[in-house]
Amino acid sequence: MLVAAVIVGLTLGVLGGGGSILTVPVLVYLAGQEPKQAIAISLFVVGITSAVGVVPHARAGRVRWRTGLVFGAAGMAGAYGGGRLADLIPATWLLVAFAVMMVASAMAMIRGRRQSAPAKPHGETPVVRVVAEGLVVGVVTGLVGAGGGFLVVPALVLLGGLPMAVAIGTSLVVIAMKSFAGLAGYLATTHVDWTLTLMVAGAAVVGSLVGGKLAGRVPETLLRKGFGWFVLLIGGFVLVRELSATI
Repeated sequence: MLVAAVIVGLTLGVLGGGGSILTVPVLVYLAGQEPKQAIAISLFVVGITSAVGVVPHARAGRVRWRTGLVFGAAGMAGAYGGGRLADLIPATWLLVAFAVMMVASAMAMIRGRRQSAPAKPHGETPVVRVVAEGLVVGVVTGLVGAGGGFLVVPALVLLGGLPMAVAIGTSLVVIAMKSFAGLAGYLATTHVDWTLTLMVAGAAVVGSLVGGKLAGRVPETLLRKGFGWFVLLIGGFVLVRELSATI
């Protein structure tokens, strides 16, 4: 269980996302938690892990603070609302929509940026665009318990023009803010086992610190494509599994 939590943190530190994709299954199938409890715990674990994981990225200059804080603030509003709305939507359809967005984002990352939109290593994403994207990704975070890295990173890379390594560092700021807001929405109706939560969070933090140091050493193209294929694999699995269950 704790080994799996370390892997969750490592994934967040290296890829800037994917932590919640692993956390929820680990909590459901290895720790025996109910889906609602697993999602709430996942939001806490991913929030803490992301906050700690920001440190090595920030020291290496791979965080765009203005973009991250504005995106995160907008995402918090959407995440809290999404967390409250999640109780009204069947879990199966939430997961189907979640998987579809994962697959779409993965394909965009594998394909890469258009030549007409070169990266801007020292720039910041326009505020209006950041707010709009933050609200949308925040709602997704609150609804399905995903930190949203699989949406935030592509948005920062493909639309914001940030280099992959910088997008990953910045996304951790956004993920931390949105995860805690989504957790607040869930705690209104969901009980959490805090002993288990803190144990998993501690192990995940160790993994995120290691992952943060590895991220800057991997070539950007390889990192982007690897991230895309990872998300595509998990998204495809979730989509097939949930659609099969409804037939």
